[in-house]
Amino acid sequence: MHPFAALGTFLVPVVLIVLVILILAANIKVVQQSKAYVVERLGAFHSVWGVGIHFKLPFLEKVAKVVSLKEQVVDFAPQPVITKDNVTMQIDTVIYFQITDPKLYTYGVEHPMSAIENLTATTLRNIIGELELDQTLTSRDIINSKMRALLDEATDPWGIKVGRVELKNIIPPREIQDAMEKQMKAERERRESILQAEGQKQSQILVAEGEKQSLILRAEAAKEAAIKKAEGEAEAIRKVQEATAEAIKLLNEANASDAVVKLKALEAFQAAADGKATKIIIPSEIQGLAGLCASAKALLEPDGRPTDTKK
Repeated sequence: MHPFAALGTFLVPVVLIVLVILILAANIKVVQQSKAYVVERLGAFHSVWGVGIHFKLPFLEKVAKVVSLKEQVVDFAPQPVITKDNVTMQIDTVIYFQITDPKLYTYGVEHPMSAIENLTATTLRNIIGELELDQTLTSRDIINSKMRALLDEATDPWGIKVGRVELKNIIPPREIQDAMEKQMKAERERRESILQAEGQKQSQILVAEGEKQSLILRAEAAKEAAIKKAEGEAEAIRKVQEATAEAIKLLNEANASDAVVKLKALEAFQAAADGKATKIIIPSEIQGLAGLCASAKALLEPDGRPTDTKK
């Protein structure tokens, strides 16, 4: 036998074995976490492979699509929309979605991302068309909620779960922006004027309150001083009366004669005469006592001079 024929007879089985091993190795698939493989057999859907090791039948089965089960984010370009009051603006949206059914995602729609973008644009136009400009600028949360509900319902047959929709930017026309800036500037100036007026009003109120409290304190101080003065005068009068009563008591206890009483009355009249009174009424007792004193003086001094006792 020819040597090359013997070598060929030996190599053919080896090559076939190696080829079979390579084919088998190529059809062993390992599905990673958060991935799903959509497998077709003879061109028809067969199964969805989850995490783990799987074997694909050679030449009969194929992986039609590898689907990511993670939540995905898509940022769509700004879309022109018209409000209810005929203002055209540009709005771009951000959508957060997750594939929940790989089979429906693979066979439900031809180009899922393009379908979601067009669906988002039409839904946004419908919602904004029912709102005026001011409502559009102040109702982002309402618009987001409506869009999420509508998109989630529309994409459910595609195996897609829309978790969140956000209006990223709302860009009105330039003239509208200028008008809004002027309006905001006027509003800020108005608020500043109000704050200044409120500050001045509060300051005047505080000053008036301070003056009021000052007057009240002064009046109370004057009242307290008058009360203390009156109390002092009353105390002085009381002490004078007590002294007078005590003097009368002592006179009564001493059994003073009528002459002594008249002499005390004369002393009191002398003290009264030293005052500022312009008219003095002299009691009859004092008049008699004055005459008595004059008579005594006449007897002691007959010639108008003191009597010399040495002669």
